[in-house]
Amino acid sequence: MGRGAVWPAVVLALTAGLAGCAQDEPGAERWYDEGQVVRGEALYQQYCAQCHGVAGDGAENWRQRDASGRTGPPPLNGTGHTWHHGKDELRHFIRHGLGPGMPPWRAVLSDDEVTAVIAYLQHWWPEEIYQAWQRYDARFREAGVDLGEEPVPQAHPQPPSSETPGGSPP
Repeated sequence: MGRGAVWPAVVLALTAGLAGCAQDEPGAERWYDEGQVVRGEALYQQYCAQCHGVAGDGAENWRQRDASGRTGPPPLNGTGHTWHHGKDELRHFIRHGLGPGMPPWRAVLSDDEVTAVIAYLQHWWPEEIYQAWQRYDARFREAGVDLGEEPVPQAHPQPPSSETPGGSPP
């Protein structure tokens, strides 16, 4: 085989290898379609925007806790911690509420509508955030966490007391 015949074979092999990698790479394709995003936008604006913001930017000081230990509505647009929750967790929070601050929407939104709202939130997320979420979601599903049918008190418990390191007694 002459030198000129080797390069096309190498290019073909590399192209085939890279094409296979792209299909296996997290984030190569998002789980939702444009129809879900459009439907989710209308639902989000109707039910979620008044607390989480029209553009999903959340409360201005969403990380600060009030006297009762609650935080404000977090951003859902990829700038906050929402990607730290698997799809089943997000679905659970929407359906059953979250602590005293977020009401349950299970009597208002169908399962398909909740899924559409999640699609709408995730359409905002930059690719890097979405890929990190995909890895988190896969680990969450593999762990087989059962959230049950009750609301959870809060997504992130209040940190340990700052009086002593780790919150343990001296």
